[in-house]
Amino acid sequence: MPLQKAEAFVLTGSFHVISRNPRYLSELRARGLKILVMTPASGRAAALAAAAEPGNPATAVADFAFVEGDVKKDGSFLPGSIAAVRRWLDEHTIVGICAVGETMVEPTGVVADALGLRSPGLRATRACRSKYLQRLYLPEFSPASQVLPPGGREPAAARYPVVVKPASRHSSSGVWTAHDEAELRERLAEYPDYETLLVEEKVIGPEYSVETLVQDGKVIFASVTFKRTTDQDADTFVELAHTVTAQPGRERNALLDASRRMLEKLDFQDGIAHSEWRLTDDGTPYLMEVAARTPGDGITVLYHLATGRPIEPEVVRIALGETAIYPPLARHAREVYPEHTPGELLDVRLDWPGVTPEWVGDTAPWPELRPGEPGDPPALRAVFVQQDRGATLGPLLSSADRVASFLIDAPTLAGLDELEQRVRAALTVEIRPLEGPR
Repeated sequence: MPLQKAEAFVLTGSFHVISRNPRYLSELRARGLKILVMTPASGRAAALAAAAEPGNPATAVADFAFVEGDVKKDGSFLPGSIAAVRRWLDEHTIVGICAVGETMVEPTGVVADALGLRSPGLRATRACRSKYLQRLYLPEFSPASQVLPPGGREPAAARYPVVVKPASRHSSSGVWTAHDEAELRERLAEYPDYETLLVEEKVIGPEYSVETLVQDGKVIFASVTFKRTTDQDADTFVELAHTVTAQPGRERNALLDASRRMLEKLDFQDGIAHSEWRLTDDGTPYLMEVAARTPGDGITVLYHLATGRPIEPEVVRIALGETAIYPPLARHAREVYPEHTPGELLDVRLDWPGVTPEWVGDTAPWPELRPGEPGDPPALRAVFVQQDRGATLGPLLSSADRVASFLIDAPTLAGLDELEQRVRAALTVEIRPLEGPR
């Protein structure tokens, strides 16, 4: 009689994203499932070190697959991912798969389709990993754009300013504004010849994201997250703040309606979607991009603080075909990334009773935060430092360049705004200026 294979669940994405969200690991471990992690090979050392560290949530991982690939090359992670899954199938029955991070979304969709598992679907996972496919599938939500394939660097006539976007990168990496043709050509020359680029008309207006839980093709929860980004004062697009609020208004309604229609066009079936939008002065929503995975930064933590319940268990339930339910927002929550001057990071200090900065670096799991009751006074929940002491800090060109963030929540938006200013005044990022020319 053949040996019975152990049931397993596959988590995919960059290891630092998975380690930042340890609740996925605890949810799967509580179900008695073997946890398999598929992650880019660049994270091998950090993943193995975390898995060997007593008490680290990564000790729950039964096996890693370190996949070679490059985010600048379309589809480069797919062959290694398929090889890993076929190896795992010799010893496991895979009952679920979920993309936590951006890099492995397409392989996740292919594996789910091949094995008959719950997922956003082949169309959604393929399009959500490619900015130029989103423009093809979703023209009614898209600004005017042009695709520059590998080796193609001759832009068409455009209305300036325009935005140059690498088609497969994430975390705002390589995204720039160009104000005229000369600047555009200068920017295009900076990308490797093998990378696919998108050049599109810049949409002027505030930025938002919509977080959506979908089960059996139906939206079971959707909420708007308000953004602040560096493009208000610079030519980059690094996110500086996220605000989770249920404040009603035409903007919120327009974004939720557009997001729902967009997901229907992608035939999005089961999972979590994170879509980013801009609203023009006349209220027209334009899709910047959509991802078929858990939102980045501390957005999942903000939803825990705003609803009183973590969102990760519902994502797991959807992936396993269990009934998922998520409550409405009861508080307002915000994550803020203070800007910094370039130099050597010496320290991050906070003058606040009961709260000290947590140095989580790039791979340490974030401590679980306790949400307040709906009517509790405004509260500072945590300060997380994502860099190490002694790190050399440059300008804010991508999300990886940020130093730290703090997370707050309050019963009112006015209380949230006032608390943010108090925390900013109490927080010090100590930098030693770099010697010589910058």
